Amino acid sequence: MRNFRLDQNFLRSPELALFLIGHSNIKKRDLVIDIGAGSGVITSALAKRCKKVIAVEKDAETAKRLRENLARQNITNVEVVEGDFREMKLPDEPYKIFANPPFSLSAEVFYKLLSLENLDGKICKKEGVATRRPEAIYLILQKQLALKLIITERHYTSQLGRLLAEDYATRIRLPLKPTDFTPPPKVPTVLFEAKKIII
Repeated sequence: MRNFRLDQNFLRSPELALFLIGHSNIKKRDLVIDIGAGSGVITSALAKRCKKVIAVEKDAETAKRLRENLARQNITNVEVVEGDFREMKLPDEPYKIFANPPFSLSAEVFYKLLSLENLDGKICKKEGVATRRPEAIYLILQKQLALKLIITERHYTSQLGRLLAEDYATRIRLPLKPTDFTPPPKVPTVLFEAKKIII
């Protein structure tokens, strides 16, 4: 069920979530954060593919349902964090992101992960903040935003996209259909990938 206040479109099936995770570089030894976990479609799929999942859910009622669903499936490698992702402390150990956050918060998710802030319309790095960045970021995004995050001569790249490209190789991994979600989004959506560049 959609939480209109949080403006989120949830994946319909665990099978689809597993299929999408199969197109990532997530491995059995990984710690993965699921932002806007909802009732746990992506969370439970991730739990089968990695060592530990941190499932972040802001809405108290939805977080309760998430815990119940995980207990029903006897999933024990998930830590549910009830609260706003933008305010949580990120792990000190290596981690990856795989999530379907509310579209309205997509840019702010990147600000948090990259220790950025938006000052008078200009995005810059936060002074004196040394946060560990994820090894890889997989987010379900509006296609329009995803295209602006990729460096290419074919279309406009945003300032956020240029900052992201300093440390990450970015691309659209897969297109998604409106029927993949409940409720169906009114805009084209994709699975976006940003993998840390190893020097």
